[in-house]
Amino acid sequence: MPQAIRIHATGGPEVLVLEDVAVGAPGPGEARVRHTVIGLNYIDTYHRSGLYKVPLPSAIGLEAAGVVEALGAGVDYLKVGDRVAYCGGAPGSYSTERVMAADKLVPVPAGVEDEAAATLMLKGLTVQYLFRQTFPLKGGETILFHAAAGGVGLVACQWARALGVTMIGTVGSDEKAALAKTHGCAHTIVYTHEDFVARTKEITGGKGVPVVYDSIGKDTFPRSLDVLQPRGMFVSFGSSSGPLPAFDIMLLAQKGSLFATRPTLFTYASTRPALLAMAEDMFKLVIAGQIVSKPRQRFALKDAAAAHRALESRETTGATILIP
Repeated sequence: MPQAIRIHATGGPEVLVLEDVAVGAPGPGEARVRHTVIGLNYIDTYHRSGLYKVPLPSAIGLEAAGVVEALGAGVDYLKVGDRVAYCGGAPGSYSTERVMAADKLVPVPAGVEDEAAATLMLKGLTVQYLFRQTFPLKGGETILFHAAAGGVGLVACQWARALGVTMIGTVGSDEKAALAKTHGCAHTIVYTHEDFVARTKEITGGKGVPVVYDSIGKDTFPRSLDVLQPRGMFVSFGSSSGPLPAFDIMLLAQKGSLFATRPTLFTYASTRPALLAMAEDMFKLVIAGQIVSKPRQRFALKDAAAAHRALESRETTGATILIP
């Protein structure tokens, strides 16, 4: 019988419960997908903890790869047997199979393995909108990227290298610094014993950077503003250390007429044409060998709670997957 992880209350990893579930036939505009690989993402912990509200009880998980098992009426852009991957839509990827909106499914091209697809749909498309849309990088820039050895960070290291961008990345240990460098990060700053503001100024000859990409939140704000050039942009796309504190918008004026934005993937990929274009941009780099995504941690679906504990304790590097 199909199984899924569900939450009946918000809280710690212990609220994740494996249950037998009924999976019916897809309705109009829907598809039934059998999962082969499930991606783990920090946003999943926000849904579980209650930081991001979901109606309870709820399924959980936003990313996976798999095979189309059945299609509902009106879905003429997919066929049964297609390899697909997705991120976003209603939570529910922590499952062996599910019925979901078919327009969220992206065909996986030949030459891209399921494990790569399942770990890149959310993380890779996040880097796509950060680097190609929110603050479009043309090549030649020097940027600061926090958490460079995380799942999104390692993709960013490779994408920056492919674009000819010099990436300065913050990491939590010497081991993570070495990992980020092997993936293309030009300079690493170990924040546990280095001041990232002083080091960034040193690396850039006092000029600072035009953009900071930050998924850390509370622990790196507002000091991230201090490394920006005048009219630079602070891009906040996560809050793994806790939400950003409220601040007076005049702070941006005082620091040099700065810009600040809080983008989300689901806004950028809100239409199917946008989603497909972003995925095509990303998969081209994968097929060319410029982005390689191999999971560094694997857990069985039933061990999702252990996977969340590892992720939240910052024990993980790169991508983590669940195996149905």
